[in-house]
Amino acid sequence: MGKKKKVEDTASLFDEPKPEEPTADAPSAPAPEELPPLPPGVPGLPADLHPSWRAALDPETRKPYWVDLAKFVSAERKQYTVFPPAADVFNAFRFTPLDQVKVLLLGQDPYPTAGQAHGLCFSVRPGVRLPGSLRNIYQELNDDLGIPPVKHGYLAPWARSGVLMLNACLTVREGAPNTHAGKGWEQFTDAAIRAVNAQPRAVVFLLWGSFAQKKLPLIDQKRHAVVKSAHPSPLSAANGFFGSKPFSKINAALEAAGTAPIDWKLPDVADE
Repeated sequence: MGKKKKVEDTASLFDEPKPEEPTADAPSAPAPEELPPLPPGVPGLPADLHPSWRAALDPETRKPYWVDLAKFVSAERKQYTVFPPAADVFNAFRFTPLDQVKVLLLGQDPYPTAGQAHGLCFSVRPGVRLPGSLRNIYQELNDDLGIPPVKHGYLAPWARSGVLMLNACLTVREGAPNTHAGKGWEQFTDAAIRAVNAQPRAVVFLLWGSFAQKKLPLIDQKRHAVVKSAHPSPLSAANGFFGSKPFSKINAALEAAGTAPIDWKLPDVADE
């Protein structure tokens, strides 16, 4: 079970957005006029999201599941510690506007350990010890492209370069993986995947592990490239992740589509 909080956290689903590092000067956009108003007390998307994402995802907030999801996460935050902090829940969309997505990397849900999750899948905050999956990602990056591992796990430079680092569930209870699965987040993030799939340019979908690969029906593989392998988790990396060369495959697919490749080299110090 999750850790019961001693002091009640009165945060709702999303606090007034104060993201750790928003995308640069992206203009905000109101919900389309044709959408009905949200029910009283039900939060919509943060106002600072890029217009391309708001246009794609605002309609999801008018569907019945959104109301249930908002009530669920609000109740969880009042009783338990929930990660990431409310202001960071939508960081994947802040760092990578829809019209700039080159690669979609799909994770399952946020890290459930204090100090790690900040809204980008597989990434941790500067100064946090590297999780096992991320250590394996760095090892494969070195083996694939000869890029030595950095000491931090802050992957925001990848996100700003066009890698949408999306978890299927955007929140989780402390110490209890997958506790927010099946509550509505998957419907919301499936809509985000469909929005990326609908982009006119070719995108590379990076699917590590069986969970991510279940999203293949949402992807038009005639227009987009898919790179898939085993998950980088220490439990499975030796069974098909190591040696899969995902980073060079992604860049080759981007270049074949006439798109600039991703610079996978991270700064030595995450001081951005």
